[in-house]
Amino acid sequence: MSFAGDTKAELCRTKLARTCCAQAEACGILLFCNHFSPRQVRIITESAAFAQRLPLLFQKAFGLSFDSRGGEGPGKRVFTITQPDKLRELWTTCAFDLTGPAHHINFGLLEETHCRLAFLRGAFLAGGSAIDPKKGYHLEFSTTHFSVSRELTALLLELGFLPKASTRKSNYITYFKQSETIEELLTAIGAPVSAMALMNAKAEKLLRNGVNRRVNCEAANVGKTVDAALEQRRAIQALRDSKRLETLSPKLQEAAQLRETYPELSLAQLAELCTPPVTKSSLSHRLRKLIALSQEAPEGAEG
Repeated sequence: MSFAGDTKAELCRTKLARTCCAQAEACGILLFCNHFSPRQVRIITESAAFAQRLPLLFQKAFGLSFDSRGGEGPGKRVFTITQPDKLRELWTTCAFDLTGPAHHINFGLLEETHCRLAFLRGAFLAGGSAIDPKKGYHLEFSTTHFSVSRELTALLLELGFLPKASTRKSNYITYFKQSETIEELLTAIGAPVSAMALMNAKAEKLLRNGVNRRVNCEAANVGKTVDAALEQRRAIQALRDSKRLETLSPKLQEAAQLRETYPELSLAQLAELCTPPVTKSSLSHRLRKLIALSQEAPEGAEG
């Protein structure tokens, strides 16, 4: 199951305790479902948990049952209401405009915070989605009703959330991309486990990125060490070929011998092998001296 599917399944485990919250959640579903008009309600879902919750929710909220339930393709379940008296009650309660086709959020049902969160839960169940947090952070509500989209933004702002808005084909999208905001919203509407899954995915991603950065940094340092060692060995060989290596001071000869004997060691490791041990800075100075001498003409060699 997808992250969005898991989230909806978790939301559907929320108890139907208050009638007011049941009505708010049902209104959220109707305003964000596939079709809601004075002539028909049509809700299509692939979520088994949502399909199981819907009849119980509408019975609790309005004392109404769906006129038909059926399937539409693999895994899709369709719930419809066409009886005029039922539609009239739903339209009056949730869209409260019998004179025209406009849809609006009935804020009279959402005076309490718990009812507002229940409305958002219903809106997400019917028209919400969220991508796998391992791939990114994005949660959205989608509706075909412009007024509902604008009013949803106002509702979210009142609850302390700062959404963004866009359009996609004929749909109006209200969305979030901040992981912290998505975590807070999921927790608020009844999906704390999904919020925790997002937190864990984010922590894992941060850890992985940190490890990658360290590995890349270490690889770069290893590359620099190898390049420096090659340059030093070429300088030592040049001094040997020109018969100048044996004329150098004992300290420089020791540095040359150690570098040739242990080409894979770092400066710090080589410095510990000197007799007596020296600092990394001291050994680095000696090796730079060898490189400088190798670049001089033979008559300019130092003893």
